[in-house]
Amino acid sequence: MPTKIEKDAITGTDTTGHEWDGLKELNTPLPTWWLYTFYACCVFALVWVVLYPAIPVQGWTGITGWTARGAITGEMETARARTEPMLARLRSATPEQIAANPELRAYAIAGGRAVFANNCAACHGAGGQGARGGYPSLADDEWIWGGDLAAIHLTINHGIRNQDSDEARVSMMPRFGVDGVLTRAQITDVAEHVLGLGHRSTDAAMAARGAALYAENCASCHGERGEGNTDVGAPNLSDRVWLHASDRAGIAAYIANPQMGVMPAFAQRLDPALVNMLAVYVHSLGGGR
Repeated sequence: MPTKIEKDAITGTDTTGHEWDGLKELNTPLPTWWLYTFYACCVFALVWVVLYPAIPVQGWTGITGWTARGAITGEMETARARTEPMLARLRSATPEQIAANPELRAYAIAGGRAVFANNCAACHGAGGQGARGGYPSLADDEWIWGGDLAAIHLTINHGIRNQDSDEARVSMMPRFGVDGVLTRAQITDVAEHVLGLGHRSTDAAMAARGAALYAENCASCHGERGEGNTDVGAPNLSDRVWLHASDRAGIAAYIANPQMGVMPAFAQRLDPALVNMLAVYVHSLGGGR
């Protein structure tokens, strides 16, 4: 229970009337400067609520009408007006024409780098290095659908195996195991033959059995020597560049039940000028043909 309020003998400050085990609580006033600062902040907050958006009541409070969304919209319009002349030139040119013009190429690569970071790096990596699991490298010389500027532009525009574009690139590999086209033993033999295409086979008998099966089921797309075919999106099987596991078990698993990736059609998402910039930038990563 509070005791009688009295003045402390040592400090001369009134007590609050509370006491614990003989210890009395002093009623020390707040510093004057702190109180004035607090009052000033309260006044500032009230003024802010009146002038700027603060409370969502039938819209937002604020008699000035200023909003962050409105401010950034104006800034974006200013930036768009400043860049539109160059974007118009990029929009009307082909990727080949852009690459041949030093001014347009420099602008396209600088802008394409930003477009790539925002739209492509999540799958293909910040430097276009790709990743195992179905994300192709864009910085080497192996291209599933072709690596010249026109092919890259087409792929970016329409994507791969998506429902966004009627012109999307489409290739479908049969599920040789799931659909019962080949037995498990036959699939293993084909996998060993595929290893042999890259001079990695360790079982000549298996590879020989797999050769006949490969010729019958795979060569029409991947080529007799596994060189691949960019016209139908069939990867090269004779090199060391693999999207998925490249050992016998991994290759056999993919033959049995292939997992094919999907890429969106960026013509539905990006301005044609940005698509052109992106195509030139991807081509410049080092793997473009």
